[in-house]
Amino acid sequence: MTEPRSAESVHAVIKAYDVRGVVGEQIDAAFVRDVGGSFARLMRAEGARRVVIGHDMRDSSPELSAAFADGVLAQGLDVVHIGLASTDELYFASGHLECPGAMFTASHNPAKYNGIKLCRAKALPVGQDTGLATISDEVISGVPEFDGPRGAATEQDLLSAYAEFLHKLVDLSGARPLRIAVDAGNGMGGFTVPAVLGTLSQFTVEPLFFELDGNFPNHEANPLDPKNLVDLQDYVRKTGSDIGLAFDGDADRCFVVDEKGDPVAPSAITALVAERELAKEPGATIIHNLITSQAVPELVNELGGNPVRTRVGHSFIKQQMASTGAIFGGEHSAHYYFRDFWGADSGMLAALHVLAVLGEKDRPMSEIASAYATYSSSGEINSTVADAKERTTAVLEAFGKRAKSVDRLDGVTVQLADKAWFNLRASNTEPLLRLNVEARSQEEVDQLVTEILGIVRA
Repeated sequence: MTEPRSAESVHAVIKAYDVRGVVGEQIDAAFVRDVGGSFARLMRAEGARRVVIGHDMRDSSPELSAAFADGVLAQGLDVVHIGLASTDELYFASGHLECPGAMFTASHNPAKYNGIKLCRAKALPVGQDTGLATISDEVISGVPEFDGPRGAATEQDLLSAYAEFLHKLVDLSGARPLRIAVDAGNGMGGFTVPAVLGTLSQFTVEPLFFELDGNFPNHEANPLDPKNLVDLQDYVRKTGSDIGLAFDGDADRCFVVDEKGDPVAPSAITALVAERELAKEPGATIIHNLITSQAVPELVNELGGNPVRTRVGHSFIKQQMASTGAIFGGEHSAHYYFRDFWGADSGMLAALHVLAVLGEKDRPMSEIASAYATYSSSGEINSTVADAKERTTAVLEAFGKRAKSVDRLDGVTVQLADKAWFNLRASNTEPLLRLNVEARSQEEVDQLVTEILGIVRA
């Protein structure tokens, strides 16, 4: 049995959706080896015989993924190493090989962090209620040793198979020539974009920050923050590109910039892809989280589809994708989920859908996107608070008479007159309140933001 660990140290790293912490302080090879052993025990009990492991370009990723593999092998399961990969390539590997998977990445977090995204066979999620709590408890108490033979490790390169699979899902053969500016942010997009887009002769890729560097020397690999899109916006205009794509560190999220350099809201991309998927399967279910623009469920209803609203977070959406048989799901954070991709998220697959629309229409991206952006929004605004519950209550009291309805699916969502709404939800890991506001005009959005933040930050 491994050495017991304090509950505080384990719970600080094994979170609601994944494992994540500061390397050398919260997470190291010994800790990761224990997590690998516990994960292997859980998967072995469910009938698995091997685990596929991939990692991003962070300096610590090779060592940590090797330690995790050692923990898995010690529990008698085999390991398939796919080496450098994006997170959605790891999900592909899990689906293609029909085995559980582990991806070493801290996504968009700074260089000092690393972590693990875990999944069952066919990319089914492992979240707090579906395995992470069990792993936490076992790492705290000590992971029992396995008394059988040690597993065997092999290596397999799946990059070309991943690219071929995506090409089969989206037909781009009739697309007009496009110039595509891509900011990989020194993350894994620099590895996967050449394999997926570089092989399509009608596209000219203008690469920006494709050098793999886990220290992120140019900007954070987090396109959700507007300051990290500035380089791509300038680059689109400089190169005369038809569209710009920005990937986060592990390249499972994709953000879009139009030919003018203006960002296209992820909700608009969700609506665009939903329309394509509903054309393929009329009446299908489309998942959207509660921060996504109401333009999405309105469009889905208009097209005869079935919109299903869910909490924020990939494990929740993946569960809904599986339980409802949804064909597609989208989040405000630019995570896009596809039934044809085992219900998992793939920024690259979403990008291919956008390129297919742009490639088949003789219209600029700005014009195409405007048809799906029917409301104004604030984006996510974070406030550091001492007591999130108390501040939320104060906001609800202030809006009491104006609120048409209040629901608590995830934080509080308050519906106001003329389709305006806002959501306040507390962070699971930090003393933050997150605010999102949507209304018919930017002026109304700005007024609501000012009023709500005045209360939250009082």
